[in-house]
Amino acid sequence: MDRGKIKRQLYAECQAYVQIKIKTAKNAISMAQSSANEDSKSSMGDKYETGRAMAQLEIEKNTIQLHEFARMGHELERISIETKGEQAQKGSLVYTSLGIYFLALSAGKIALDGEVYFAVSVLSPIGTALLGAKQGDEIQFNGKKMNILELA
Repeated sequence: MDRGKIKRQLYAECQAYVQIKIKTAKNAISMAQSSANEDSKSSMGDKYETGRAMAQLEIEKNTIQLHEFARMGHELERISIETKGEQAQKGSLVYTSLGIYFLALSAGKIALDGEVYFAVSVLSPIGTALLGAKQGDEIQFNGKKMNILELA
């Protein structure tokens, strides 16, 4: 398959990943808010206060996640998948002796047309190890040697 087409598909999968995470966080916030509103109708004293506090903590936790996923989406938008450099960079597809990595965001394993790819952030340990690598380089990761076979 055309390397450019693969990168576009991987990019689209990463976009979908971010959108699902954003939607999940928004739904969790909404559910926690509904729970807090229901608890406010109760007149059970301490139970009311505990329920509201737990709902507020849930809202805060999911709001932080929502902001993180929105940030990831903005970072993804800034990645150009059309350029191919001599060194691995954001947006690169890196073929190695241990797997194929898409340097974008940490979306994990993505299967396309029977092939497995790993979408990783350049800030992750493997992303940091791959960033700046050139075709033919040998890098160490988790005590294993990894050869850079191709960059796309």
